[in-house]
Amino acid sequence: MNIKRREFLLFLGASAGTITLSSCQQKSSTPITEKSPISSTLTNNINFQPVKSPMPLATNNQEFPMDDYSTYEVVDDLVIPEGFTYDIIGSWGDKIGDSRFGYNNDYLSYIETGENEGLLTINFEYISPLTWVTTYQKVIGKSLPFLEIASAFQSAAKSDINSQELLDKSLVKKQIITIAKEAMIDMGIGVISIRREPDGKWVRTNSKFDRRITGISGLEDGRYLKSTGPAVAVFNKKGKGYDDKLGDKIIGSFSNCAGGTTPWGTVFSAEENFQAYVIEPVYPDGTPVDPNQGNSVFIGEKGVFGLGSAFGLAGNKYGWMVEVDPANPDDYGTKHTWLGRYRHEAVGIRAEANQPLAFYSGCDRRSGHLYKFVSQDIVKDPTDKSNSQLLTNGMLYGAKFNSDGTGSWIPLKEDTPVNPDLPSVHVNSMINLPQRPEGGSFKATKDAEIEAFKQKYKTLGDLYEGDREAKQGAILIDAHLAANAAGVTCAARPEDTQVAKDGSLFIAFTSGYPSKSDGSPDKRIFKGPDGEAYEYGWIMRLVEDGDRPDAMTFRWQMFATGGEPTNGGLGFSNPDNLEFDDKGNLWMVTDMSTSKHNKTVPENRMGKDGKPMNQPSLCGLFGNNSIWYIPTSGPNAGEAYLFGIAPTETETCGPFFTKDGKTLFVAIQHPGENSGIRQDMASETRQFAMKTIDGLDFMQNRTVPMGSNWPTKKVNDPPKPSVVAIRRLDSTPIT
Repeated sequence: MNIKRREFLLFLGASAGTITLSSCQQKSSTPITEKSPISSTLTNNINFQPVKSPMPLATNNQEFPMDDYSTYEVVDDLVIPEGFTYDIIGSWGDKIGDSRFGYNNDYLSYIETGENEGLLTINFEYISPLTWVTTYQKVIGKSLPFLEIASAFQSAAKSDINSQELLDKSLVKKQIITIAKEAMIDMGIGVISIRREPDGKWVRTNSKFDRRITGISGLEDGRYLKSTGPAVAVFNKKGKGYDDKLGDKIIGSFSNCAGGTTPWGTVFSAEENFQAYVIEPVYPDGTPVDPNQGNSVFIGEKGVFGLGSAFGLAGNKYGWMVEVDPANPDDYGTKHTWLGRYRHEAVGIRAEANQPLAFYSGCDRRSGHLYKFVSQDIVKDPTDKSNSQLLTNGMLYGAKFNSDGTGSWIPLKEDTPVNPDLPSVHVNSMINLPQRPEGGSFKATKDAEIEAFKQKYKTLGDLYEGDREAKQGAILIDAHLAANAAGVTCAARPEDTQVAKDGSLFIAFTSGYPSKSDGSPDKRIFKGPDGEAYEYGWIMRLVEDGDRPDAMTFRWQMFATGGEPTNGGLGFSNPDNLEFDDKGNLWMVTDMSTSKHNKTVPENRMGKDGKPMNQPSLCGLFGNNSIWYIPTSGPNAGEAYLFGIAPTETETCGPFFTKDGKTLFVAIQHPGENSGIRQDMASETRQFAMKTIDGLDFMQNRTVPMGSNWPTKKVNDPPKPSVVAIRRLDSTPIT
């Protein structure tokens, strides 16, 4: 029997939504015409017709009468320009080696192994609980005890039995472990072999290289991940915290978001929101909190939490960058700890002969930092696989941005002075700092607290414990808090970092709004046109002084700004993954939260409380997530052209071009994440208070699908995260 939505809601029963687990080790009515069509002179290097956005844009390449915008239909499909098509490469549940295609595919990397064939590496980030639970049996072909647990929760609630008493029943614990194990299998990394057929279509070839690295690899199969760098000294010692007794071996990888591909043919996978599965805080010596301490397992519409703790996973072993060689079928990944432990989103790689190796990465949290690792030794040949060894020795730095467009890199090491930015320079007047001697963190909300903190702790070494190697390891394990303490700038969710051909770095800052728990960006750097917090995000260009990868100073400027065109934005919201084509043009996909997609914006943009709606509440204006093309040179450099619109309640991720520029691989994750399976092609009409480029108001009636059936698009079919290959019908390059 398939799980229905109402039954899933029962499974979420508020009375018993969490369970502590012991370690298991395992209208404008007047027609308006848009006055600002882009001229043909400005589009001579745009060789596709942008798709129509729900929002009037200046870059449509043609003049749309505003009557065309009074109604709009959202389509549950990947909408791309005329003359293009896409192939489905793989979907959740498909076979990969001795496992399966995981859930919510994200970063993609294609490494050619021959003419028209190669290895596609895929990240599987997380599971969307509603769609995962309600479609699991139909897609995977076996059942899980969701209803049995729901019944146990109900009975416990009626009998006033608490969660721990319920857990003591071994059958219930076994059922929960069964579900947790399947969820962890659907996260991690996958490698598949693919080939382009003579007609241009991409197909799988299922070679010996096809394999999975799951969230629990090593737990039962011996396929442990390896680790390098100073944090290994912490993994190997008995300290204040929990010891998983595995030393430098690591069970699995999960929360695998974006990543990067090296010139020497390996792929890096970023462990991002690991804090949802294991305990993030650590002790001053870098050791983790016992997974049994105050953590729980929860599967509900608001998320999935604590699954790693169900298997006794050590929290300090997650939140790293994982290197995988797709061409080595025996490689299940290495975590390089010199790159730091934080909520990694991506990595930009700069490998030049006779120069140190530089890796750039961002921490995707509200207040997260931009980091750079610089190797101690130099690159000799950028294509040599021995370059991986350069990641075993060097230094991790955090970016300090100045409001005059300059900046510097602060090393995260023992003798770095403690010098946090004041709470008052942040959007929500708060910064998290290391809590000593207990471990974890505390929120500093008054400027006076910073002076007292600096008086007590002079250097980062005063905040961490151990011998020299272990202390450096502890700093890297606690990189976010260490960076806060050192005065690294709190940024606006730096989600992607891409190095251009000229060596400059492009960074996607997704949102400048604050978080009550994580903090907020420095409002001197990350602010909207009105000088206030800005939801819609930016793309920044950073140039190292002297054009050296190991430079300690840099210059920066905002290259593109999100938001409505009438307010100076380019028509997108929340930029995320970035990719360059072979001509140096930038491609970008957006990351609006699913709950905001096509969310109604009433006339006059007033909320139910009678107050003007804030920017996050206006994100519904932008419709679905989307794919954008942004030239980096020429007369229209910095303009944004809408190339694609994602299916209902999805995010487009991991854009990656083949070397010949004829294919753009894209991952489509979490279709129907909020509404589930679209039943009988249901839709509803919603109203939106829109604005023209010139700021004139009009109302739009927008038809929105109620859920998703993508990728099959058949009535009542389950939505499945999938990877696609976008190409021209005539097999010519995309740009």
